Amino acid sequence: MASSHASARVVVGIGIFLLALGTAAIHLYLGLSFGNMLFVLNGLGYLGLLAALQLPIPQLARFRPIARWALAGYTALTIVLYFIDNPGMTIGYVDKAIEVALIALLLADAYRARAEPSGEVPGPRTTAL
Repeated sequence: MASSHASARVVVGIGIFLLALGTAAIHLYLGLSFGNMLFVLNGLGYLGLLAALQLPIPQLARFRPIARWALAGYTALTIVLYFIDNPGMTIGYVDKAIEVALIALLLADAYRARAEPSGEVPGPRTTAL
């Protein structure tokens, strides 16, 4: 039973890593292709929050719950601002699907962390590829 929980935790962590990396790559690509600094900054924001959430640095461990919620809020804000400012691009809809999946995994991860006795999983995250 514990093994299935551990493997589910790893799968969720890898999913968060890949989805955040994917949406960051899309934003960086668009920003650099069209010279739009807001896209570049958005992509860098994703990378920074992902690093705070998943890098195996002991000093960051106490900030992981905050980083998780910040990444979820940042992602939700990105979705809302897309529909206010730029609806219609096909790559944008693909990115929004990635972001919705990212929010779902972040919520699942928050629920899992809350269910853990200590509130967070001890030790470094094992989601880096």
